[in-house]
Amino acid sequence: MLFEYCAECRRCCNVEEGHPALEVTLTDTEQKKFGSICIEDNCTHLGNEGCSLGEEKPFSCSLYPLSFNPHSREFFFDNECPLMPTYITQLADKGSEASAHLDSITQKILKLETTNGDFLVENHAVDIDYFELIKLPHAALPTRSAKKARQ
Repeated sequence: MLFEYCAECRRCCNVEEGHPALEVTLTDTEQKKFGSICIEDNCTHLGNEGCSLGEEKPFSCSLYPLSFNPHSREFFFDNECPLMPTYITQLADKGSEASAHLDSITQKILKLETTNGDFLVENHAVDIDYFELIKLPHAALPTRSAKKARQ
């Protein structure tokens, strides 16, 4: 499984010494539920098997190792994530775990654009500050006006 290595790597749940704390970007709903999540060194929700929040983890965490730029509507990835070469290769297979991940987060992004668009802008800004982002070799999402025209 593609994401099995995450519990071992833990890169996304740790802040390297000397770097500022990472305030996890939360949607409006997640803010009501969690208040805030700040990673000063290791995320308090990081257990031996990975994230202890499971399916309840924040969307920004589920999105990782990807980042979405709501202005260009393109996906980027953290260049330092060791999963990315496999993830990119798997995108050629529509039945792969990477394709399922991208499809799932795309659906959530489309919903967030109408319900919590500021979250998407803020999350990408945080990702730009914390990660070395490279454009994902994948088609960008259609513009909202193009999407409406097809409906």
